[in-house]
Amino acid sequence: MPTTPALRSLEEHRAAALQLAAPLPAVVVALADALGLVLAQDVTTDAPLPRWDNSAMDGYAVRAEDVRDASPSTPVTLRVVADLPAGSSHRPTVGPGTAARIMTGAPVPAGADAIVPVEDTDAGTVTVRVGAPKVVGQHVRRAGEDAVPGDLVVAAGTLLGPAHVAAVASVGVAEVAVHRRPRVAVVSTGDELVAPGKPLAHGQIPDSNSWLLAAAVRDAGGEALRLGPVGDDPVALRDLLHGLDGTVDAIVTSGGVSVGAFDVVKAALLHEPDVAFVPVAVQPGKPQGLGRLPGGTPVFTLPGNPVSSFVSFELFVRPALLRMRGLVEVERPTTTAVVVDGWRTPPARAQVMPVRFVAPESDGRHVDTVPPAHGQRTDEHATSAPRHPRVVRATAGGSGSHLVARLAVAEGLAVVPAEIEQVAPGDLVTVLRITP
Repeated sequence: MPTTPALRSLEEHRAAALQLAAPLPAVVVALADALGLVLAQDVTTDAPLPRWDNSAMDGYAVRAEDVRDASPSTPVTLRVVADLPAGSSHRPTVGPGTAARIMTGAPVPAGADAIVPVEDTDAGTVTVRVGAPKVVGQHVRRAGEDAVPGDLVVAAGTLLGPAHVAAVASVGVAEVAVHRRPRVAVVSTGDELVAPGKPLAHGQIPDSNSWLLAAAVRDAGGEALRLGPVGDDPVALRDLLHGLDGTVDAIVTSGGVSVGAFDVVKAALLHEPDVAFVPVAVQPGKPQGLGRLPGGTPVFTLPGNPVSSFVSFELFVRPALLRMRGLVEVERPTTTAVVVDGWRTPPARAQVMPVRFVAPESDGRHVDTVPPAHGQRTDEHATSAPRHPRVVRATAGGSGSHLVARLAVAEGLAVVPAEIEQVAPGDLVTVLRITP
């Protein structure tokens, strides 16, 4: 009689999933295409930023010495010798008793050491009357104030957002080396699955998993190749997966990995030496598989119940895809939350409960400012300001692995350690935030 594999802990399986992932090779892209990608090489500057002293205001470039005694009652009159818009290549010199009209961003002319804002003058074009004193350097942006040659502007491993793109552009770089997005094939399996919108026979259901997982791949920054649904034919599935091997960066399947008589993914890959099917001590999502196909492509085989597929993707696949993108930080943001309703947990298995956040109680009750240990009750009658958000199960069915319709209201996943037997109202839990 075959032996039942020992349960693998959530942490062990997560580590095994991450071992399949490495940053994808760098490619060079135009800066216009870099948003949302991860920088593969540091960007530094070979010139000072700003490149020259420039004006921080629309006004007049002057010698501070000439206007140090200016006041509204005793304005100083200066002769205007130049007009300097931003981008001007003109290089006048401001001498004693003169000024240059200047726009924000224009280079400060030689001889000038301060800028008088236009509102402190009579805005003349031939002469200007200055009615406020200025000191050396006032309203002048100094060369190198932002960065000096050799400074690191954006570090490798940075997920490029709009501000990063602007910083790269500011040093005159038009192309950057980035890690490309992982291309991921998503395959849902099962004779019972029908594409959404198609007529359903008795015993058939719409395929939601391929849509769920393809959207999750894109949400994780990857490119999804959605395939399926694929029927319960092990030979055909094996041929499909081997055909994908080497053409994509990862494969994610759903369904067919448990101990039933028609577990097609398990049958298709059972003899692959580098693919392992293991039970994981987590609920939902106990039946899992992962490894590499002969060509080296990582494959993640997830259970078929939709909530199990979603939770498994969040715990095991999403972190691996983020690592492929070149990110170092692959964790979802977490928060400590107070449980409002409470629930039972499965024995000896970590539980991942879809939850939603709820508003603070209207009667002003809230929790201690110091978090107790997991499972310890909080003092809901404290008088200090609230410190923790409150959560309830996303659906009355809890973490039932088939409850896909109610999964849409989930805002987080509460992760309960395997040693906890029950979560009671008032307990604290760690919640992975899955919505912004």
